Amino acid sequence: MWRACYELLAARVREPRWAFMDYGYAPPGPPVLELEPRDEADRLCIQLYEHVVAGDLRGRDVLEVGSGRGGGVSYLSRYRGPRSVVGLDLSARAVALSTRERGGPGASFVHGDALAVPFPDDSFDAVVNVESSHCYGDVPAFLAEVRRVLRPGGDFFFADLRPARQVERLRAELAACGLRVHREEDVSAGVLRALERDSERKLGLIDAWIPRPLHPAFRPFAGIAGTRNHTGLRDGDQRYLSAWLVAPPQPAPAG
Repeated sequence: MWRACYELLAARVREPRWAFMDYGYAPPGPPVLELEPRDEADRLCIQLYEHVVAGDLRGRDVLEVGSGRGGGVSYLSRYRGPRSVVGLDLSARAVALSTRERGGPGASFVHGDALAVPFPDDSFDAVVNVESSHCYGDVPAFLAEVRRVLRPGGDFFFADLRPARQVERLRAELAACGLRVHREEDVSAGVLRALERDSERKLGLIDAWIPRPLHPAFRPFAGIAGTRNHTGLRDGDQRYLSAWLVAPPQPAPAG
């Protein structure tokens, strides 16, 4: 269902103001992140990126796998100072929209599969994957691709939700992928706060831009208050994890 919603959103909603599809993050205290006025509407979604992508991106080559409508790539390119940011997405329509609407220094978008990333080994200093892996048929294969395209010492910034019964499996997959887990955190409470604060705005977007017969599918997709993932996070049946993993360093030369 989730992949069908992504494709439908890309095909039917050409309104560029819908830039993010993540659930967002609201820290327990007052917001401290300074944003340009044009980005304030997406503050909660941007705060998830800011929390997850905790390392320094300045002067680095970055890949976002599952870039959706391009909001994350645009934000990282404009605020975090990378040399380049490439957004990779399975939806050709989403890539076309992002290319057209999501400008930023060094930003570009490519159509491709997370399980067969179309880049050579050691291509990137950092890989970002936010709220996309739950759609993948083979998460270990995706993690192997991340490991392959990361340069020595590179960073992998990850966030996604899972049913509570699958959390230990996800942790085991991350631990076994050949990258060192630098930080791992359950951010369910912060994501739940964001869903509840952003529910009214997202309902307005759905009402304005999604055909009415599709509203029952899009409300749970957007995590509207009272739908499955919102109540799952509230009741502990769903959990949301973020992690920062690091590739092994370049081996020292022999002798």
